[in-house]
Amino acid sequence: MTAKLVTSACEIGAARWNALANPLGLSEPHPFTTFEFFSALEDSGSASRQTGWQPAHLLMEDGLMPLYLKSHSQGEYVFDHGWAEALERAGGDYYPKLQCAVPFTPVTGPRILGNVDALLKTAAGVAQKLGASSLHITFLTRAQWQAAGDAGFLLRTGQQFHWENPGYTSFEQFLGELSSAKRKNLRKERQAVRDAGVTFDWLTGADITEAHWDQFFAFYMDTGARKWGTPYLTREFFSRLGQGLSRQTLLIMAKRDGRAIAGALNLFGDGVLFGRNWGAADYVPFLHFETCYYQAIDFAIARGLKRVEAGAQGEHKLLRGYLPVETYSAHVIAHKGLARAVDNFLDAERAAVTDHIAELAAHAPFKKGK
Repeated sequence: MTAKLVTSACEIGAARWNALANPLGLSEPHPFTTFEFFSALEDSGSASRQTGWQPAHLLMEDGLMPLYLKSHSQGEYVFDHGWAEALERAGGDYYPKLQCAVPFTPVTGPRILGNVDALLKTAAGVAQKLGASSLHITFLTRAQWQAAGDAGFLLRTGQQFHWENPGYTSFEQFLGELSSAKRKNLRKERQAVRDAGVTFDWLTGADITEAHWDQFFAFYMDTGARKWGTPYLTREFFSRLGQGLSRQTLLIMAKRDGRAIAGALNLFGDGVLFGRNWGAADYVPFLHFETCYYQAIDFAIARGLKRVEAGAQGEHKLLRGYLPVETYSAHVIAHKGLARAVDNFLDAERAAVTDHIAELAAHAPFKKGK
């Protein structure tokens, strides 16, 4: 089969990209596989050669694999810094490496769009031809993870927290499934936010204006700078996101005394609400939990969505009804010695992840037997 590397999503175009990403023609497809999301990242300068995310998308007649040649390991949420240090101590170069991912987005979804077996085999060859030390596919689906394992990739697991909706008709019905103490705690947290005079707007589609993006970007930059230095996304990214995916974007804005004080960015599609970024200008106790977790649950119930994925990390989510689940990544490492060492490490890590998830699940806030 013919295959080529393409240096931008725009070179592929929306029609061909989305035909491969959304073969069923869903009206609300998985938002993080769409052309609109990738082009917003790349055209805004958020994911570019200058930021260490050089697009090198693998395009075949019957498939697409979004790839980036990377000069660092930032913005991935699957940490391989130890692998890089080990190779460099041995006199090798870990960078550049080849990454199949949605930049800055720890969200599970299809990473291999089309002919999975052919794309996996071809991508491994591409990494070798480019002189990359390794190929990494992060946050792929379990089925694609298993296919990668069959193709000889090293398999890794991680863990996130997701909220599942079995068909709740109200937040109160969800609360009724929690143990008494946990239910009381959630009500206390929500009431504290209301007592502080905070109200919320759910903005989607044409209701989201450039003024809203200005407000949200200010929150994002302030909170991001305090937590991890320079945030990844540019102001232009949010405008482009609004232009291309506004109908699948939920911007939750918190207000007090008529002034916006915080916001949370979510995207939804394929029956799932995905929490992404958040920021706040004022401190209000429990505002983060309300804006990012409880409002997301309210929206999911109102829309009949099956799940809320609240992003990376955060065991505090467990007490708020978000349960631990596995996430998946697959890896090819050219250096045989490092590959053997990583393979042994991953055997132990997968077992540890399984045990940790079981331990966390045993402390879930739901009534016994739920």
